[in-house]
Amino acid sequence: MPAWLLIVTALAGLCTAFAALFLLCRRLDNYGFVDVAWSYAFVLLAIFYASLGGGWPPRRMVLATMAGLWSLRLGTHLLKRVAAHHPTEDGRYVQLRKDWTGRFGPKMFGFFQLQAVSVVLLGVPFLLPVLNPVAALHPFEVAGTGLWLLALAGETLADAQLATFKRAPANRDRVCDTGLWRHSRHPNYFFEWLIWVAYLVFALGSPWGWLAVISPASILCLLLRVTGIPLTEQQSLRSKGEAYRRYQATTSAFIPWFPKKMP
Repeated sequence: MPAWLLIVTALAGLCTAFAALFLLCRRLDNYGFVDVAWSYAFVLLAIFYASLGGGWPPRRMVLATMAGLWSLRLGTHLLKRVAAHHPTEDGRYVQLRKDWTGRFGPKMFGFFQLQAVSVVLLGVPFLLPVLNPVAALHPFEVAGTGLWLLALAGETLADAQLATFKRAPANRDRVCDTGLWRHSRHPNYFFEWLIWVAYLVFALGSPWGWLAVISPASILCLLLRVTGIPLTEQQSLRSKGEAYRRYQATTSAFIPWFPKKMP
């Protein structure tokens, strides 16, 4: 199947799926489940591309496995978090309800459709390698796999450290500043971005692989400027107040680094 047809088919299927998800979330009155669906959508996209791409089968299998394991881990992690708090909705979506008062329904539907578009757009690194017929792994592909393993381990560790911190009753009103969280306010976001860098490196081993730069660049923009750090920190300031302001003053926002001393 040609690349353009793979893209069009994937986009149509995902737009339909996210439209159905919108109706389900409206019935549940909890739009936070869209984060779970967005994460799981990548395993479906990667399998779809790998199944119908005409490239070297081992390469298709390696890439589908990488994308699938990452997608399933992240989606399951988010599902546990969202389900544990249901029917209470994530603070980001509570804020969107306030910001979009009067036109919340249409705007949220558009937001869900944008999630479908973003999955296809970010899925460029999953498409290009599966079209590559060369019967050998390129050094970029080997390097990308190694970086992916490192990034996935870092993200898993960051999520585990935060979950352990939150389980302790004494930490209820405290800011997590232990482990990786001592060196970055959002180590999970950093390693998430690093995973997308790994997908770019892997794609560089195939023709037109440089086009995959759109994925880590887009993720970085979203994390730093749109739905990642800005909304998360707004919510943290609302819930933690001065304690989080002190944390902001001493700890790197994104890239893990040595903490500063308070003036």
